[in-house]
Amino acid sequence: MAEADPIQSIAGTGGRYFNRELSWLNFNQRVLEEASNPAHPLLERLRFLSISGNNLDEFFMVRVAGLKGQQLQGVELRSVDGLTPAQQLDAIGARADALMSEQQAGWHALRDLLRGAGITVIGSTEAVDARADAWMREHFLEQIFPIITPQALDPAHPFPFIPNKGLSLFFDLLRDSDKQVVQELVILPATLPRFIRLPGKSARYIAIESLVRRFTDLLFPGFTVRESGLFRILRDSDIEIEEEAEDLVRYYRSAIKQRRRGRIIRLEMESRVAEPVEDMLQTMMQGDEAMVVDIDGFMGITDLAELVEEDRPDLKFTAYVPRFPERIREYGGDCFAAIKAKDIVVHHPYESFDVVIAFLKQAAADPDVVAIKQTLYRAGKQSAIIRALIDAAEAGKSVTAVVELKARFDEEQNLLWASQLERAGVQVVYGFIEWKTHAKISMVVRREGDAFRTYCHFGTGNYHPITARIYTDLSFFTADPRAGRDAAAVFNYITGYVEPQSMELLTLSPLHLRDRLVALIDAEIAHARDGRPASLWAKMNSLVDPAIIEKLYAASNAGVKIELIVRGICCLRPGVPGMSDNISVKSIVGRFLEHSRIWAFGNGEALPNSKAKVFISSADWMPRNFDRRVEYMLPIQTPTVHDQVLDQVLVANLLDNEQSWELQSDGSYVRLKPDGKTFNLHHYFMTNPSLSGRGAARRKAEAVPKLSLRARD
Repeated sequence: MAEADPIQSIAGTGGRYFNRELSWLNFNQRVLEEASNPAHPLLERLRFLSISGNNLDEFFMVRVAGLKGQQLQGVELRSVDGLTPAQQLDAIGARADALMSEQQAGWHALRDLLRGAGITVIGSTEAVDARADAWMREHFLEQIFPIITPQALDPAHPFPFIPNKGLSLFFDLLRDSDKQVVQELVILPATLPRFIRLPGKSARYIAIESLVRRFTDLLFPGFTVRESGLFRILRDSDIEIEEEAEDLVRYYRSAIKQRRRGRIIRLEMESRVAEPVEDMLQTMMQGDEAMVVDIDGFMGITDLAELVEEDRPDLKFTAYVPRFPERIREYGGDCFAAIKAKDIVVHHPYESFDVVIAFLKQAAADPDVVAIKQTLYRAGKQSAIIRALIDAAEAGKSVTAVVELKARFDEEQNLLWASQLERAGVQVVYGFIEWKTHAKISMVVRREGDAFRTYCHFGTGNYHPITARIYTDLSFFTADPRAGRDAAAVFNYITGYVEPQSMELLTLSPLHLRDRLVALIDAEIAHARDGRPASLWAKMNSLVDPAIIEKLYAASNAGVKIELIVRGICCLRPGVPGMSDNISVKSIVGRFLEHSRIWAFGNGEALPNSKAKVFISSADWMPRNFDRRVEYMLPIQTPTVHDQVLDQVLVANLLDNEQSWELQSDGSYVRLKPDGKTFNLHHYFMTNPSLSGRGAARRKAEAVPKLSLRARD
């Protein structure tokens, strides 16, 4: 398997950090590599290709847009590795172009393999049988022709607005009657599917742009097509918060509309488009500052996801049905009784997200529940969580929902949810203007006898039932009074800006999370200096924060053994003698998206051990998570939960050698090649019950294989 290109760092910084943006592009390279992984079924490989395309689009719409804005404004703010915005944009452009070339090569290979498997994508000039041609002609006339609107490009017609990610066709025509040259533009509406499936048992598709080109005689009767070209634009889609905004809801409604008209960041053109035409279109769209790239192949790789929906289970991963935690079943489905008996951790997607929904549904229906408080960062378009909160409010309970308007690309959906919740009587709060509320916390206050008991849910992922099927996350349920008091303090902080003076279990950002993490690393350094075993395991999505990276370097130099599982961006440079020779970094990319944040500290003994300090969190190790977001870190102290998170989840991540890439000191990633016994993290959890949630009745019947790190030595 190919290795990703090294991430370049400049000498002026001593090479202590990798560039954040180039590190992200390296992550997307690993996603793209899965499209050529023969271990995956064909349509799943196509899904990975589509994901890599969508990832790249969002990268340009947000990260590149931000750098471009800095460049245009003359801001010379350097990245942690010392690069100016202009230097980063140059490096990004070259790396992204190479990545897009690899995407095209991947699509060509997959298209041929799919054709061999009975799924065909027809080209605009490809010969088909008479019946298929007649059907396409009729479909074009009835379903496409009435919707598209050709527009002449001349002084009498203002250039139309092209939406973000919009596909458009340019036509250079010759009028047959007088040989006059006419130029036309056809915007392909986003409301139309990118691919049209022809009727019949065999799966034959044609892209909408190919269909339009196929029947230009119907679209432009009396004209001859001299040239045509497809192009696509990406716009600046970031929303900057103005602290003086008086009404956050009104501001976001306005900002969302403005985002649709954001500055053009990237202009993608078919390579066959002549340079004068390219220049003309760029000028007309006022995209003179855009990064222009010629595409020789399929444009808009993300749209290939439509083909994945073809009903071919033989070309997809075997369907997986998550387990419902047996601990809850043992109590007759009574979530409160099960949680009251003992803390529970649920490992998604191997264990069903339905348990989180059941927890809130039971709270909504239980007459003894008096209050529910809930954070909502991303909840999805069809959310049972929202329904449960509405039902609870309509049942007369006190319900508070912290809806985060700044959840990128979910702002509009969250505004809709907020409106529905408010109409039902839910107290909706939008939190801090300058900070995102990223903590995933739910608390239920229930009257039990003469007292009240608080039941809490702490998640490492969003309250989103769709992503919970493909993201690996932890849900921790507890009735510990300390956690309940801390959760209440968190909500008071968000809703009333009442800063907690002391916390019993939780640590919060932007208050003390970085300091607490530094103190934990310092404790491991002290163990190492005193001759005791010192070790640190951490699993997260991104590692960027310079202060934490420097502290990890110091720990490495002190002799602390550090093993990091960082799925995406990693600015830390591992394996450098005298700086990070005790640090290893791996990234896991496979069937499920590794999303949970888990941290473990040896506490004077080699990991894993029963005295280790284990934490779950909503935060990655990035400046934004420490300084500009409300996040939590929670210690795991219940022995069975501690064992599951440390001895099962973290150990399995470290053992994986089928989906893992190791970060090298030069910035490249090398896929691990099993030497002997193989271990697939996702397969293990799909076929083995969890340690803490399987229930006493089945504990003896189902022996869970004991995981040992010796297997990798």
